[in-house]
Amino acid sequence: MSVEPEMARSQSDIDSQETIEPTAPRYSLSELTVYFAKLGTIGFGGPVALVGYMHRDLVEDRGWISEAYYKEGLTLAQIAPGPLAAQLGIYLGFVHYRILGATLAGLAFVLPSFIMVLILGWAYLRFQGLPWMQAVFYGVGASVIGIIAVSAYKLTRKTVGKDWLLWLIYAVAAAFTVVTETESVWLFLAAGALVWLVRMTPKRGNRPLLSLSPVAILCAALSPGADWGTLWKIAAFFTKAGAFVFGSGLAIVPFLYGGVVNEYQWLDDRQFMDAVAVAMITPGPVVITVGFIGYLVAGLPGACVAAIATFLPCYLLTIIPAPYFKKHGKRPGIIAFVDGVTVAAIGTITGAVIVLGRRSVIDVPTALFAVTTLTLLWRFRIPEPLVVVAAGVAGLLSYPVMQG
Repeated sequence: MSVEPEMARSQSDIDSQETIEPTAPRYSLSELTVYFAKLGTIGFGGPVALVGYMHRDLVEDRGWISEAYYKEGLTLAQIAPGPLAAQLGIYLGFVHYRILGATLAGLAFVLPSFIMVLILGWAYLRFQGLPWMQAVFYGVGASVIGIIAVSAYKLTRKTVGKDWLLWLIYAVAAAFTVVTETESVWLFLAAGALVWLVRMTPKRGNRPLLSLSPVAILCAALSPGADWGTLWKIAAFFTKAGAFVFGSGLAIVPFLYGGVVNEYQWLDDRQFMDAVAVAMITPGPVVITVGFIGYLVAGLPGACVAAIATFLPCYLLTIIPAPYFKKHGKRPGIIAFVDGVTVAAIGTITGAVIVLGRRSVIDVPTALFAVTTLTLLWRFRIPEPLVVVAAGVAGLLSYPVMQG
């Protein structure tokens, strides 16, 4: 009796199992939760910098997450609506610890900055505004550009390699971001499809269309139902913001402005810009500004409703397709699509350095802040929070002089 068929089936089972299940984790769930709580507490720089921190810490330094799973998570976060960094964190929590890991990672990442904006919201109402925010952001905003630039360089060097097609996609994505100052989900999808088409040329016995099917992500929104007053309006509006706005970080700001200032007139222009400033000077996801806005509109209940309504759709749109991504992510067609989307995302991040730089580097002092940060992080392993604090102090000292 031949044992080869049995051996073949066993090997096939093993390969299938490896495709479905990741290797055994090298970390505990509590360690991962603590990491995301720390990142949410001291992770400055917005989504671009935060995804860079996750790659550096979890993939390069600690080896907790493989490069493949990181790229899958980044791809899913890019092609689904909602805040980029939060979705990537949720997916990385899902990799080894499934729904519980995704839930704890997401909560640990968001809660620290949410508590901070609640405190700032209370102070804002108590003292009729926070004029010192402009001075702090004057220094922090410019310093963050240096942080983002370093993250973009490291991601580019790690991801693009020597593939001419990937470099072409990277350049187009960066240029598109610089020119339009926006992110487009269609650009990510087109990049993935292009690499898939180039690499997966149909051959006899090959069925590439089946490999592309797992990339179809369904977008869903929660139905607001009846009007229950201001809180229900907050829930409905911020659910739409979380479920339908593509792009990371500041991409949600125009949508929020249209609803919060123009449609509902909950805040005036000055209050809205202060809310954006709060998001930029606090660590964690920039989208946490929704908590500050909700607090100004309806106090603590408004903050909680706004935050839950914004982050719940992105949570669901991450954990629902995540098992499918993990199960079929090793197929050649999926790998090709992921490579295309990932490189487009890195190109967008690089373009965002220029876009954000034009807004934050406005004079000689801010240019010095950005260049100094870039130099320090390039040559020395100085903790980013320390650099951000120093930049905030420098902003407080220099802003009055420049305005005077």
